[in-house]
Amino acid sequence: MFKCVIIDDEELARELLKSYVAKLDFLELAGSFENPLEAMTCLKTEDIKIVFLDIQMPEIKGTAFAKLIPSTAKIIFTTAYSEYALEGFELDAIDYLLKPIAFQRFLKAVQKVKSEVPSFADTITIKSGYDLFKVKLDDITHIESDSEYVVFHVNGKKIMSYQSLKSLEKSLNSSQFIRVHRSFIVNKSKVTGLKGRDLLLTTISIPVSDSYYDKIKKELFS
Repeated sequence: MFKCVIIDDEELARELLKSYVAKLDFLELAGSFENPLEAMTCLKTEDIKIVFLDIQMPEIKGTAFAKLIPSTAKIIFTTAYSEYALEGFELDAIDYLLKPIAFQRFLKAVQKVKSEVPSFADTITIKSGYDLFKVKLDDITHIESDSEYVVFHVNGKKIMSYQSLKSLEKSLNSSQFIRVHRSFIVNKSKVTGLKGRDLLLTTISIPVSDSYYDKIKKELFS
């Protein structure tokens, strides 16, 4: 199941996309928004896989808003203006749909998202500002929250991304990563010990919350 959101200032366009989403059993509509900024809470708290995003909107252009969307979500631009196609693909959009959008063209776009899922089995693409980083999951030591951002610790380096730890947790493979604190997710394979209430990742010490302590001991040390 792929959670998706629709962001378009035209009601008719939103209703058409809603009807298309309802036809496909592998799509779940998490929200429909007229104003892009109103969609931010949903994008940060839900495990959104697809964003249907209009470009010409009064508050903020879709191409500008795309840079604020968490890297775990795939963008499909929906617009009446073909001249934005190149800019859209430069923003790593999965597809670019011209209005009026036919259902078959819509289906082809979302099928592209489905086909890309296996490629994330051992890697993840991290969006940091204007930059994109594709890293191996095995190279991630741990991930921590920092206000409205998360920081990926990758082979001693840090990559900051605008998203919530909660939404990221849902997209990560639970057999490889585990939440140990409201502010930390760790790679299970990097854990070397548990000292008191601190989880050891070789030379790194990560605090373990009381609410996660029993789960950590059971999954990692039994």
